[in-house]
Amino acid sequence: MPNMRLDKNPMPEQAPDVRNKNFLEVTTGYTPEMAMDEAERCLNCKNKPCMNGCPVAVKIPEFIGRIKEGDFEGAYQKIKETNALPAVCGRVCPQEKQCESKCVRGIKGEPVGIGRLERFAADYHMANVADKPQRPTPNGKKVAVVGSGPSGLTAAGDLAKRGYKVTVFEAFHTAGGVLMYGIPEFRLPKDIVQKEIENLKGLGVDIQTNVIIGRTLTVDELFNDMGYDAVYIGSGAGLPRFMGIEGESLNGVYSANEFLTRINLMKGYKFPDYDTPVFVGKNVAVLGGGNVAMDAARSAKRLGAENVYIIYRRGKDELPARAEEVEHAEQEGVIFRLLENPTRIIGNDDGWVTGMEIIHMELGEPDESGRRRPVPVAGSEEIIDMDTVVVAIGQTPNPLIRQTTDGLETNRKGCIIADDNGLTTKEKVYAGGDVVTGAATVILAMGAGKKAAEAIDKELSK
Repeated sequence: MPNMRLDKNPMPEQAPDVRNKNFLEVTTGYTPEMAMDEAERCLNCKNKPCMNGCPVAVKIPEFIGRIKEGDFEGAYQKIKETNALPAVCGRVCPQEKQCESKCVRGIKGEPVGIGRLERFAADYHMANVADKPQRPTPNGKKVAVVGSGPSGLTAAGDLAKRGYKVTVFEAFHTAGGVLMYGIPEFRLPKDIVQKEIENLKGLGVDIQTNVIIGRTLTVDELFNDMGYDAVYIGSGAGLPRFMGIEGESLNGVYSANEFLTRINLMKGYKFPDYDTPVFVGKNVAVLGGGNVAMDAARSAKRLGAENVYIIYRRGKDELPARAEEVEHAEQEGVIFRLLENPTRIIGNDDGWVTGMEIIHMELGEPDESGRRRPVPVAGSEEIIDMDTVVVAIGQTPNPLIRQTTDGLETNRKGCIIADDNGLTTKEKVYAGGDVVTGAATVILAMGAGKKAAEAIDKELSK
């Protein structure tokens, strides 16, 4: 008989007043007993609606069924059939908007904790099984992958399994893309990402770091001089956007990209053991309401800031961040100043931030996104003390690749134009993830990498 309990097994986690002072992972994961109990909540529906919400087509009822039976390794191997990064997805995928949103148990209670079970299976495997991937028989063709983020790694892994010689070119000195430099340690530990990458290397994937496509090499050189049969571009959206207000050039103003990259790649998460050059001061404002804003605010709190504010021009119901991330930020002492918008950043004679002027907002009629448009309240300006401002209002793709590649078309936002299978306007060049869609989620980027790998294989197998 299935477990008809209406709510999920709660996820064990550090206490808020403890975790906001360290960078250890917030959630500690299910025990085997908890995982099996949660798996019993799955009804194993005949039409498997949960799978319709998964961009990488994980066989969800099948892996959950193995957890029910206590076959944890079998559950992991079932996930790995379609998902190259189970331990990553189990932590950062927005399951509540994807697979879990389709779960029939959610009609009269909470859906099955699919993400929590995926993480459990992946963590069990990492703790108990030494990976020895079998290298497929080479098929004599090779593919270049630009970028080692979730999209590039997924494409690389799927192509390597099909026998292609795959080389991943990464601009940074560490592979992993946004998984390494964009997501904080307390949400996604770096050693987990590196273990996933080592698994891909075991399949024969070659990762070359410190290579900037568009500077070190061009896309055309990958074809003409190095003999690659196809190129997949998964370089992400790493170019920060700013608000264009007075004072954004002051010392103490960061883009969220810079702020999180300094913390992640310069080991700021080992504060105070590492003297990473990330100044926060007493008062920190994070401008924006998405997951990146939550990551920046929660990181600032851990670096010692006394008052960390989320400044967002709409209300709580309109926050685009995951509900879990908002809840964790609130628990950790982040202060939400909603229906407020910055108008200028104020500095001293030495060029450092000392304050910020905000104006209060109210919600008017819905805009093109369907959300109610924020409207300034006349005469409601207010100046607040500030030491650091982090701008987290979105990113766009770096223009370097499109500027150095003939025949590669982009849209008005600078995103590469590609069809549903990732094929761009340049022959045998494919693209996917944030470089095509603009900033989105890890799992959607992985789904794009998976589709493109299938399309590349179909094209090169002709």
